[in-house]
Amino acid sequence: MIRLHNEGVYLLGGKPVDQASGLDGASGRKKTMAYRIMHAHSKGSGDSLRIRFDALASHDITYVGIIQTARASGLKAFPVPYAMTNCHNSLCAVGGTINEDDHVFGLSAAKKYGGIYVPANLAVIHTYAREALAKTGGMILGSDSHTRYGALGTMGIGEGGPELVKQILCNTYDLDMPSVVLVYLTGHPRPGVGPHDVALALVGAVFKSGFVKNKILEFAGPGIDGLGVDYRLAIDVMTTETACLSSIWKTDKTIEEYYKVHGRAQDYAKLEPEDGAFYDSMIEIDLSKVECMIALPFHPSNAFSIRELNENPMDLLSPVEKEAQESFGPEVKLDLASKVHDGGVYADQGIIAGCSGGLFENLCDAADILRDRSCGNGPFSLSIYPGSAPVELEISRNGVLTDFLQSGAVVKPAFCGPCFGAGDVPANNALSIRHTTRNFPNREGSKPSSGQIAAVALMDARSIAASAINGGRITAATDLEVQYSHHKYHYDDSVYEKRIYNGFGKADPGESLVLGPNITDWPAQKPLGEDLVLKLAAVIHDPVTTTDELIPSGETSSYRSNPLKLAEFTLSRRCPSYVSNAKSVSKEEKEILQQARKAFGIKAGDVQVGSCIYAVKPGDGSAREQAASCQKVLGTLANIASEYATKRYRSNCINWGILPFTLSGEFSLQEGDLIWVPAIRQAVQGGVDDIPAYGLDHEGRIVSLMLHLGELTDDERTILLDGCLMNYYARGAQA
Repeated sequence: MIRLHNEGVYLLGGKPVDQASGLDGASGRKKTMAYRIMHAHSKGSGDSLRIRFDALASHDITYVGIIQTARASGLKAFPVPYAMTNCHNSLCAVGGTINEDDHVFGLSAAKKYGGIYVPANLAVIHTYAREALAKTGGMILGSDSHTRYGALGTMGIGEGGPELVKQILCNTYDLDMPSVVLVYLTGHPRPGVGPHDVALALVGAVFKSGFVKNKILEFAGPGIDGLGVDYRLAIDVMTTETACLSSIWKTDKTIEEYYKVHGRAQDYAKLEPEDGAFYDSMIEIDLSKVECMIALPFHPSNAFSIRELNENPMDLLSPVEKEAQESFGPEVKLDLASKVHDGGVYADQGIIAGCSGGLFENLCDAADILRDRSCGNGPFSLSIYPGSAPVELEISRNGVLTDFLQSGAVVKPAFCGPCFGAGDVPANNALSIRHTTRNFPNREGSKPSSGQIAAVALMDARSIAASAINGGRITAATDLEVQYSHHKYHYDDSVYEKRIYNGFGKADPGESLVLGPNITDWPAQKPLGEDLVLKLAAVIHDPVTTTDELIPSGETSSYRSNPLKLAEFTLSRRCPSYVSNAKSVSKEEKEILQQARKAFGIKAGDVQVGSCIYAVKPGDGSAREQAASCQKVLGTLANIASEYATKRYRSNCINWGILPFTLSGEFSLQEGDLIWVPAIRQAVQGGVDDIPAYGLDHEGRIVSLMLHLGELTDDERTILLDGCLMNYYARGAQA
C-alpha cells in the first residue's frame, strides 16, 4: 500500500528512477514544483529563502493578537489580501461578549487596514482560502497549522501569528530551501475508500519516524488523474499531520475546471515537475490497496484498517486505555473495552466537519450511504458541518441536505469547533468517530482535571455514514453496496457577495478600531540578559507534547485576546502546577538568584531569572503562537527538548523570545531544580551552538549540561537578544 524510499530519486518520463541514472541532483532539485515556486517568491540569494507570500489568512483565535502586534509596530495597511475568518470562536455564549467583541474588532480592522472579513458561520478558514485566495504557483501563509492548498497548485504554510506580522510589515519568511519528498500515487481507490483513509495511511506510515518532518511533499504520478478536486484537497490538508512544512500537487484539467467553476479561470496554470526533477526521498502509494482506516486515540498516526480493529479490538484498544492512564492518572479511567459488544466496536457519536470532512464530495458520498436509511434513536448521533455557505447552498439544492435530515443527522453551519473542542463535546467516556483533522488528548473538549475523559477516533466520512446506519457499530464503507451519485458542483458565491467585507486595497486610516474589554495589549518584555538562571516549572517525559497540551483549545481560546487571562490555562490539562510554579519564579526572583549565586559561584552581573520547561518533543499540532506566548507572559525564558516536533512551534518560541534549547542524552533534573546558563547573550550574539550550562538538582548536586540552539538566522538571533519580536520591531529593526 505505502512504500518509503529513503534514497534520492529522479522523475523521468513521469516515472521515478533511482540515482543510478547518473543525472545531476543539483540541477534536478531546481526542476521540482516546490523549488520553482519558493524561489519565485524569494528575495534571498541561492537556497537562503526570504519569502513574501501572495496572501494571508487567519481565524478568530489568532487575528486579534496579530493585528495588535502589527499596529504596535507601525501598521498602516495590509500589503496583500488578508482574510480573517470567524470559524473557531463562533459560539458567542462562551465567555460572555468576548467572542463577538473580537469579531467586531476584526471587521473594524478590515476597514481600517484593508482586509477581508468573513463573518461567523460563512466559511471555515481553509475552505474560504481555497475558494477565493488560492492560485496556481502562488503561496499563502496562514496562522493555522492546516494551511494546505497544494492540490490547487498553491503552496500553503501554517505558522504562528508573529510570522504573519512580519509579512504584514513587508518583511520576509526566512528559511533554507527544504528537502522535497516525492509522493508518487498509482492506482485508483476502491468505492467507499475516501481521502481520509489515504491520509491516515500516509500519516501512519511516516509520522513516528519523522520521515518528512519540515520537508515539502510533492504529489505526482498517474494515480492523481482519477481523483476529484475535493478528494485531493482532503488528502492534502492532512499532510500537516505528517509534520511536513508544506505540500504541492501537479495540476490538470480537473483543477482547471475547479478554477473555472469558482469564477477564477485566470488563476489556473498547468503545473508539474520538469523532466529530470530530483527528490531527496520518495513515498509510493498504491491507492487501489488502501483500506478504510481508523486512527485510534490519541494521534492521527495511530492508524489501523477498520478490518484490523474489528478482527482484534482489544489488542488495539487496550494500549489506548493504558496510554490514557499513564497520561491522566488512575483516577481518570478511559473504558474502551465497554465499546466492544454484540460482535463489534461501537462509537457514541459521529462528526463530519471542517476543512477535511466538510467538503462537497465527502458530503455527497456520505449522503448516498445514508439515503433512505436511519441513524436510529439510540445513543449514537451524527452531526454534519459543510465547510462553507456555498457548499451548504449546493447540498440544499441537489437533495443531499434532505438525505441527511431524513436519516436523522443534524446539519449545522460552517464551524471548526468539533475539531478542537468547542462544539459537540462527547459525553464522559464516549468514543466519537470524526472526519476532522486531529484526535489529540482532550482536543474534543473533555477535562481530565475535572474527572472527565472522552476519546476521538478519526475516520473518513463514508465509513462514518456506514457506521451511523449500523447504530454506531464501526463499519468500513467498503462493506456496503452503494450507488454513488457523483454530483457535479455548482459554485454560488452570492452569499459571500452579500455578507463578506472585502476591503483589500481600500484601507481607511480614519476608521476606528473597536476594542472590547477583553482585548488587551501584550505586557512589556525584557531583552535577554547576559547570564540566565532558570527554574524548572514543568518537566514532561511524554514522547510528544502537543500544542493543545501547552495551551488547551476549546473554551479557553475565548481569552486569546487577553494574554494574562489566557496564560492562566497554560499546561492546565497536562501539568496543572506549571502556572503557579512559573508565577512563583517571578515572585521569588531575589531568593532564587541568591540561591544560584551561592550554588554556582555566580559573580555580580546582569543575571536574568525566569522559568523553564523541559519536554522530550514539544510542539506537535496547532500553529497557535499562544503555545509559546502564554509561557513568555508567565516568565518562561527557555524550552529544553530532545527535539522540536515542528518548525512552527520552534519559530513561535523564538518570536516570543523563548530560547529553543535542545539537549542530547538523558535529562535528570526535576521540577523545581535550577539551571545556570552563563554568557548566554554572548553565545547568541556569536552564533555559538554548544552552550555549557549547569544544573542544581533537588539533592544539591551540580550537573553539567551541554545545550544547543541549532541554526538561527541573523534576524532570529536579534529577536532573541531583544526579548521578542515586538521588541525587535519597537526599536525599528528591519528584517
